[in-house]
Amino acid sequence: MGSLKALVKKAKKGDGEAFVSLVKQYEDVLYRTASRLLNNDEDVADAMQDAVISAYEKLHTLKNEEYFNTWICKILINKCNSLLNKKKNISVIHEHLIPEQGKDEFMKIELEEALNSLNEVYRLALILYYIVGLNVKEISEFLKEPEGTIKSRLSRAKSILRNNYYKNEGVMVNEK
Repeated sequence: MGSLKALVKKAKKGDGEAFVSLVKQYEDVLYRTASRLLNNDEDVADAMQDAVISAYEKLHTLKNEEYFNTWICKILINKCNSLLNKKKNISVIHEHLIPEQGKDEFMKIELEEALNSLNEVYRLALILYYIVGLNVKEISEFLKEPEGTIKSRLSRAKSILRNNYYKNEGVMVNEK
């Protein structure tokens, strides 16, 4: 999609309308991401606003224009996580990935460490699939990557988690 790169370049040069247009393209996915990670609409609105402001201020740091959508989504996820940390809540990520019988604090902390140990592309694929609820095709369109790449990232991420963290505990990452 050449227009994405063109819009990002315009926005980098200070074109506010181009930036607004970029954000509007991803507003739905950003909203779904924030609303899955946070508990109330007020927090969702705050996180989205903070992410958009932060993205606008840091746009010059984006090296590769075609990754704008991934980049702004990462900013939003970081804003959501810092809001959750401020409120001392455990991220919803854990609720989706840990089976019912294992929901104690130790397991949540261990899973958070496991997710954080993953390469960024694997972690983002898991979050978009399990937390945001996008399917492989939607993730592929959002990240501008082939569906096969997304499937292999999801598979690889689950395999890494299984082999490195849950082999001994008998806990498996839920299949969707």
